[in-house]
Amino acid sequence: MSIASNSRRDFLRGAAAFSGAFLSGSLAAEPAWRTFEVTTRIEVLQPSGITRVWAPAALLERMPFQRTLTNSFQCAGGSAKMVQSKADGLGIVTAEFPAGVKPLLTVRSRVATRNWAVDLSEPGKRQPAGRAELSYWLRPTKLLPTDGIVKDTALRITTGMRTDADKARAIYEWIVENTYRDPKTRGCGLGDIRFMLRSGDLGGKCADLNALFVGLARAAGLPARDVYGIRVARSQMGYKSLGASSENVTHAQHCRAEVYLDDYGWVAVDPADVRKVALEEPPGNRPLNDAMVEKARVRLFGSWEMNWIAYNFAHDVALPESKGPRLPFLMYPQAETSAGRLDSLDADHFRYEITAEEIPAGRLL
Repeated sequence: MSIASNSRRDFLRGAAAFSGAFLSGSLAAEPAWRTFEVTTRIEVLQPSGITRVWAPAALLERMPFQRTLTNSFQCAGGSAKMVQSKADGLGIVTAEFPAGVKPLLTVRSRVATRNWAVDLSEPGKRQPAGRAELSYWLRPTKLLPTDGIVKDTALRITTGMRTDADKARAIYEWIVENTYRDPKTRGCGLGDIRFMLRSGDLGGKCADLNALFVGLARAAGLPARDVYGIRVARSQMGYKSLGASSENVTHAQHCRAEVYLDDYGWVAVDPADVRKVALEEPPGNRPLNDAMVEKARVRLFGSWEMNWIAYNFAHDVALPESKGPRLPFLMYPQAETSAGRLDSLDADHFRYEITAEEIPAGRLL
C-alpha cells in the first residue's frame, strides 16, 4: 500500500490534533501520575530436582510515561536475586529452589504511570539520544532480521518518503492495512517477522504485529524497539478492548512499540491495538473505516494511554542459569525443572496469577 501526499498530511494533522487534545484536554495539560502495585505469584505444581523460576520486573529505566518505584520479591525456602541488563531496561527476578522445597515466588512492583503523547505539530521539542544508543535500536535480532525480505518490504513501503516521520507513518499504515489480529494465536505471539512476510500470513497478536513494525522500521533506518508489558486498568478513553477487565491481569500481557524520529525523539506507536479494536471492540469485527477504529488509528501513532506498565525492551533473552534456549522476549513468568523448561502458558504444570491494584495518592506514603 502506498500513502498519497494528501493522506499523509491529513494523517499528520489528525495525529497532531489528537496529541494536543490528549495533552491539554480532559486529561489535563500535565497528565496526572497514577500508581499501581502489580503482584505476580508463581507456583510450579510438579517440581523435579532443582527448580528455577524467572519473572520480569517493572522497567528499570526512568521514562516520560513510567517511573518504577520498587521491585521486591519473596521466595520462602529458596534464594532469589535481581539480574539486570541496563541496555534493555531489563530486570529479571531469578529464584532457585532445592529439591523437596515447594517452588513459590512472589514479585511485587510499584509503578507510577501517566498518559503519554508526543505533540507532532511541534518538532524540535525532544530529548536527543546519543549515536550509540540509537545504533543499538537498529540492530537485527534472531526473529527481527533487517535484511532480505524484511529490508525489501521496508524499502517498498517507504519509497518516496523524505522524512523519518513519513517513513514511520507509512510503515504504521501499511501494518494497519495489511495485518489482522488472529484470536487463535497463543499468548501474544512470537514475533517471527521473516516467517510472516515469507508466508504471507500477516495474522497474529501484539508481539507479532508490533514486532513487524519494529523490524520494518529498523530495516528502513529508523531506530525502533518493542516495549513488553502488561495492562493494569480499564481504559479511560472509551475502549473496552484496550484495558484490563478486572484486578486479575494474569492474561493481560501486551507489547507496544516506539520509534525514534529526529524531530520528535521517541514516539509511541501501537498498530496492533488498532487491529485489536477492529476485532474485539463491541459488537466486534469492525471495518477499518469504522469511526472508533479510525479514532484509534490516529491516536495510536504518537500516544499511549498508560493503563499499562512496561517491563523491558529486550529480545533474545537468556534466562540466568538456565539450561534452555534464549527467549524471543520476556513478558511471561518462566520456570525450569530437571525435566526441562516448562510451558509458561500451561496451567496444568505451571501456575501463576498476576493482580494489579491502583494505589490512591493518600496511601502512597
